[in-house]
Amino acid sequence: MNSAPGRLRNIFPAVRPLIIDLLKFALLAVVLTTVMIRSTEDLGYHWQWYRVPRYLLSAAEGAWMPGLLLKGLFVTLQITAVGLVVASAFGLVTALMRLSNSILARMLARLYLELIRNTPLLVQLFFFYFGLPSLGIRMSEASTGILALALNSGAYMAEIIRAGIQSIPNGQIEAAVSSGLNYFQRMRCVILPQAIGVTLAPMLGQAIVLVKDSALLSLISLPELTRAGQIMTSERFMPAEGFLTSAVFYLVIYYFLKGLTHWSQKRLIYMQT
Repeated sequence: MNSAPGRLRNIFPAVRPLIIDLLKFALLAVVLTTVMIRSTEDLGYHWQWYRVPRYLLSAAEGAWMPGLLLKGLFVTLQITAVGLVVASAFGLVTALMRLSNSILARMLARLYLELIRNTPLLVQLFFFYFGLPSLGIRMSEASTGILALALNSGAYMAEIIRAGIQSIPNGQIEAAVSSGLNYFQRMRCVILPQAIGVTLAPMLGQAIVLVKDSALLSLISLPELTRAGQIMTSERFMPAEGFLTSAVFYLVIYYFLKGLTHWSQKRLIYMQT
């Protein structure tokens, strides 16, 4: 039975990259803060950091409630989580269509990939928000944002999943066929479990991109993190404080997902050995 110090020694190599990244971020934050404070003194900008806490937590009727920034963080996390699930579904279906024997399915998947990957996300977002209502299709801001993010991210996930499926050795597929498994059984029991292990790190990388892309939803007045910074600017003229605080939250999400990516890669290597 391993002792507690031994277990800690085994855990440390896995979290070491995350600790190093956090130390680099802290050092960079100190340097940038020092430079900004000294430069803004000459411009006459008055920092209002003392107002930021009320945008994090606010007291209402004797109870603490999430402020504007925390509400924006929760909305960003919710949109990212739902968008990631929907994007994974789009990506899986599209990847299977790309590998299908049906010419029509391959053509439809190719059309979707070319259309989404070769047009800006902002144009797609504006089409869903402004274009669809003119065609009689109306959705809420949240549904519009999730659909735009999921369709855009799903196109990239489709190629990641397709590459993962094609990385499975043909011998295993032939063995599954000889065992009497049909197409869906082969996918569910043999191919997809292995493909998920191969594509987990790239999928988490795409999740990081999705989090950053969610900032565009502020343009359709969705109350996420970037929109919270805009409201702080308009209410109190706090552009530096508002957007810097929003950026810190984005960085926290980024480093969490990056640490999860490193952990998944270490775990995959451990399982393969």
